[in-house]
Amino acid sequence: MTPQSLSPDPEPLSTNEVLAEFRAAGALLEGHFILTSGRRSGHYMQCARVMVDPDRGERLCRALASRIRATHPDLVIDAVVAPAMGGILVGYELARQLRLPSLFTERVEGRFTLRRGFELAPGARALIAEDVVTTGLSLRECAECVAAQGALPVAGACLVDRSNGRVDIGMPLVALATVDFPTFALDEIPPDLALIPPVKPGSRGLT
Repeated sequence: MTPQSLSPDPEPLSTNEVLAEFRAAGALLEGHFILTSGRRSGHYMQCARVMVDPDRGERLCRALASRIRATHPDLVIDAVVAPAMGGILVGYELARQLRLPSLFTERVEGRFTLRRGFELAPGARALIAEDVVTTGLSLRECAECVAAQGALPVAGACLVDRSNGRVDIGMPLVALATVDFPTFALDEIPPDLALIPPVKPGSRGLT
C-alpha cells in the first residue's frame, strides 16, 4: 500500500450503518436459507445487490480500506486476491481504494486456481478479500491457492463477518461489520425456522 496516494479516510461506519446499507439495497434477507456451506440460517446477505450501486460499493469498500489501514498500519500488501464469484466485486473495489492490483481465483475441479493470465510473484503479499464471511472456507481455500503460487497471504478482509468474530481463517481478518447471525446444522434447526420452506440463494445454488 502507498498511503500517500490514497484519498483521505472517511468517517468510520458502524455495524448498524453497514446493515442499513444492506437493507436499503434489499440485500439483507430473512427466511430459511441453505448457505453455501450447507448450514441453515434465518438470514442471508446478498452482497451482489449491495454492489449494484457503484456509489454504495465505493462507500463501503473505502470504509473497509480505511479500517485495514487503521487496524494494521504496518501491513504491507502487494495485491488483493478474491475468490469467485462472491468476492470479485468487493475485491476489485477494495483494490481500487488501496491502489493495488486486483486478481481473483476460480474453481477448477473443485479447487481454487489462478487463471486468465493472473500471476503472483514469489513472496508477493496478498490480501484475501471476500464479501460476507460465515465459515471462512472460501477465504482459507483462496489463501491456499495464493500460497501454492509461492506468494504470502497476509490477511483477510470482508464487508461483513456474520460469525461475530468466531471464524478462524489462520490469519488476521478485518471486517467492516461484525454480526451474530447464527447458522445451524440440519439436525439443529430450531422449530420456528423448520416451519419455513428452505431456499438456496447464491452463486452455487438457486438465484
